[in-house]
Amino acid sequence: MIDFTFTYADLEFFLLIVVRVTCFIFIAPFFGMDNVPRRVKVGLGIFISYLIFVSINHNEVVYDTVTEYAIIVMKEALTGLLIGWGAQLCTTIAAFAGHISDMEVGLTMVSLMDPATRQSASFSGVYYQYMFTLFMIISGMYQYLLQALIDTFTLIPVNGAVFQIDSLVSSMIGFMSDYVVIGFRICMPIVCVILLLNCVLGILAKVAPQMNMFAVGMQMKVLTGLCIMFLTVRMLPGAADFIFQEMKTMIAAFVEGMI
Repeated sequence: MIDFTFTYADLEFFLLIVVRVTCFIFIAPFFGMDNVPRRVKVGLGIFISYLIFVSINHNEVVYDTVTEYAIIVMKEALTGLLIGWGAQLCTTIAAFAGHISDMEVGLTMVSLMDPATRQSASFSGVYYQYMFTLFMIISGMYQYLLQALIDTFTLIPVNGAVFQIDSLVSSMIGFMSDYVVIGFRICMPIVCVILLLNCVLGILAKVAPQMNMFAVGMQMKVLTGLCIMFLTVRMLPGAADFIFQEMKTMIAAFVEGMI
């Protein structure tokens, strides 16, 4: 007969693990998408928490009052949120690249629903978001995210997080520079081609002033931009590698800032 008995201390320890894991799942990319039912997220969080609970060493959670235990719960929640947010930040690079592409092509008036946040987003941004989510599934990046979360319980034990504000802020500042660089790397083919197209249209406007280059240019930009997006599909796996590498760097930097 199976014995499910456990102590009150084990229950407290397990609930703290659940708080960190579920907070991570609710904000992390792929797992935290809004079209994933909340019951599925909670069930997945409890299941992963149980696997972690039976596989790590149990350290005693020391507190005297309910308020102190609530503070420990908040620390675990903030730890999970920071780890998931470090990965979620990197997915915004796709939206940035898509916004720049739409500005160049002339699709800024077109808006679609972002599959991750269910909010209005640019046409190219949604396209890049779908592609990078597909690459995340194919490459097994979601497995790395779960493994990184599990490893944090070794590096940052339960009730062992020490938030180093200076380290976290410096990590964010370093990310902003990489954010712009990687975003422009993704949309650079479209920006360069549209720049050449604008030069050609400017020359034609001087050579043949009777032609309405404004009306012609809008159609040519959209057609050219869509063709470049189609021709540069083979470059997206390399761009996804840049984003995934930045995702690993951000998770490691945030974990170091809480050790």
